[in-house]
Amino acid sequence: MILYNSASRKREEFIPNDPSLVKMYTCGPTVYHYAHIGNLRSYLMEDVLEKYLRYLGYNVKRVMNITDVGHLTSDADEGEDKMLKGARREHKSVLEIARFYTDAFFEDCRKLNIKRPDVVSPATENIDEYIKIIQKLMDTGYAYFAGGNVYFDTSKLEKYYIFNDFNEEDLAVGVREGVEEDTNKRNKNDFVLWFTKSKFEDQALKWDSPWGVGYPGWHIECSGISMRYLGEDLDIHCGGIDNAFPHHTNEIAQSESYLGHKWCNYWMHVLHLNTTSGKMSKSSGEFLTVSLLEEKGYDPLAYRLFCLQSHYRKALVFSWENLDNAQGAYRKLIAKIAALQPAEGQTPDGNALEAMREKFRTALDNDLNTSLAVTALYDVLKAKTDAVTKLAAIGEFDSVLGLDLLKKAEEKRRSDQKAAQAAAQTEFAIIAEDGAEDAEISALLLARRDAKKAKNFVEADRIRDELGARGVELTDIPGGVKWKKV
Repeated sequence: MILYNSASRKREEFIPNDPSLVKMYTCGPTVYHYAHIGNLRSYLMEDVLEKYLRYLGYNVKRVMNITDVGHLTSDADEGEDKMLKGARREHKSVLEIARFYTDAFFEDCRKLNIKRPDVVSPATENIDEYIKIIQKLMDTGYAYFAGGNVYFDTSKLEKYYIFNDFNEEDLAVGVREGVEEDTNKRNKNDFVLWFTKSKFEDQALKWDSPWGVGYPGWHIECSGISMRYLGEDLDIHCGGIDNAFPHHTNEIAQSESYLGHKWCNYWMHVLHLNTTSGKMSKSSGEFLTVSLLEEKGYDPLAYRLFCLQSHYRKALVFSWENLDNAQGAYRKLIAKIAALQPAEGQTPDGNALEAMREKFRTALDNDLNTSLAVTALYDVLKAKTDAVTKLAAIGEFDSVLGLDLLKKAEEKRRSDQKAAQAAAQTEFAIIAEDGAEDAEISALLLARRDAKKAKNFVEADRIRDELGARGVELTDIPGGVKWKKV
């Protein structure tokens, strides 16, 4: 499997530190508001990566943080704390806001078939981890105390900038915009590890520390949570491209200075979902959430397919027209799968199935090329093989793609059968004389009607006799039949 490593800026073969366990960390949400669908693109693609690793036979442990404290809109202690902003907006406590929007985030994930990580850890539950790391950084000279805050000293590093192959516009992020000079810093790139002096005197959550009562900086939480649950080495770290700088850059700086060795081998960054007018955000334009998509009549999994049709390292442009196209494609795909009629007792063709798997693996082994993986799915439907083999392949591939294809196809088959029965009954009256509806009896009466139309009177008589044995008496009438139990 080849992955593009943002840290080396190369496509590299994925080789885990320990083949028996892949350690994967993904940056979680700041739970002050609903996630918009641009945020969710990153989690969706990380979900595909995890599921594909499992498909390949790896055991995976995936950890994700929940940012519920200390995320300012700048590293210079500028702007408004996002959690406090949410609390004031809704007249709730910070912890109430955190609980509500954490639940809302995972409900959106459920609708998009995004698997919950093995470990989900709120920032507020790991304060001792941060203090332990910061204390060692202080002891070894990588951090300093100034103006009431603890800062990481970037001048101690041989190399600070890691992810420098992206456009400046891609790396621009709210936490850096309009940052005023922090005169406490020794170097312009130094960042806060622990706040005791903040412009927000009403900061709701504070803890004791060796440097005074305060709260952690944003970047330290991911290092602390990752090390707590995954140890001192990490295989894959994922996140949106807007996290590459400064967040992931600072994670590497503090983690490797603390550990004294390389921390993470592979970095995966998902590019933005843009609107036709620019980068999607919570503060500009229509606030696009999963719930809004549903209100407008879209299946959330149509949005998942929309994302899968593009490579994660390419910016994706959202428009309602593009989503309409994805929804149409999704419905047609389900209809084609629903039309497959497997023969009873037949088993999949092993050779044909393996050829289909090879196309699917080749696509995803190529830096998680989900667009080609979707093409491999369509190729299954076109393949010259039996329905049982096709359904087996579709089920396997969908364990990674997460589109609920077999489930939705079965739902469509049942819906179509009910619709056909309803249409048939409008042409052929089935009257229960005692007023008791019975779907099974109605189905047998329709089958008897069809047999008579086909002049298969032997079958028609057999059905009448079967119903008679059940105590059902029939009376044929013009345009239908009456029945009652005797």
